[in-house]
Amino acid sequence: MTAPSTQSSATLDGKVVVITGGGSGIGRAAALRFAAQGAQVLITGRRVAAVEQAAAGHANIAGLVADVSVPGDAVRTIGRAVELWGRLDVLVNNAGDGALLPLTEATAERIEKIFAVNVVGPSLLAAAALPHLVTVAGTIINVASTLGHKPGAGISHYAASKAALEHLTRCWALELAPQRVRVNAVAAGPTASGALTGMMGLSAEQAAEVEAAEREQIPLKRRGTPDDVARWIVHLAEPDAAWVTGQVIAVDGGLGLT
Repeated sequence: MTAPSTQSSATLDGKVVVITGGGSGIGRAAALRFAAQGAQVLITGRRVAAVEQAAAGHANIAGLVADVSVPGDAVRTIGRAVELWGRLDVLVNNAGDGALLPLTEATAERIEKIFAVNVVGPSLLAAAALPHLVTVAGTIINVASTLGHKPGAGISHYAASKAALEHLTRCWALELAPQRVRVNAVAAGPTASGALTGMMGLSAEQAAEVEAAEREQIPLKRRGTPDDVARWIVHLAEPDAAWVTGQVIAVDGGLGLT
């Protein structure tokens, strides 16, 4: 696949994109890139202030407070995009949840929460989006993780949920190809998005230790930026990627090779 250009252009002019978890990190960076290329973008998130701030970053971005783990919010999210712009071309399942969760500390509630966001939510969003995507030969892009195919101690349930998302990507690609809907995923490596102190619940000191260990393990010796991942998300939605489906693109500095 040709590497995505760093130049902004209107290659997605008139397209409509939904991005979950768009208030910060990779989701926000992707929203800004889509908007810069002419797309109309609806971002969702649970935090009002974050969603409003991200939406203010470009005139083509609108925000909606919604929770991927709430089943009814899937239909509400897709409905809002269609209400605003009359169509839907791209669904980006970016919202994620996880925890450092040793097996001895695992509970049904914590496991269910991770899978509700990382597996059930994307499934319901894809189902709600499908009738609209079929009419425009649209695309679904899932944001997975290096941990979806690389084992990690103490993070098994997050990793398992991302492995499930990778396999959903391949299965949906086969299922939806006859309807001309493409499905791909970007497997992101450690990225400077605040996930360690936010989603993973680490202290600043603990996060700094993890970040240093990650930099040492990554062959390219640096953690990613949100834009490192976002540019590949956008590229998978561009016309140049029209013959690409069922792929999981690793964007992780080579971490998955170690």
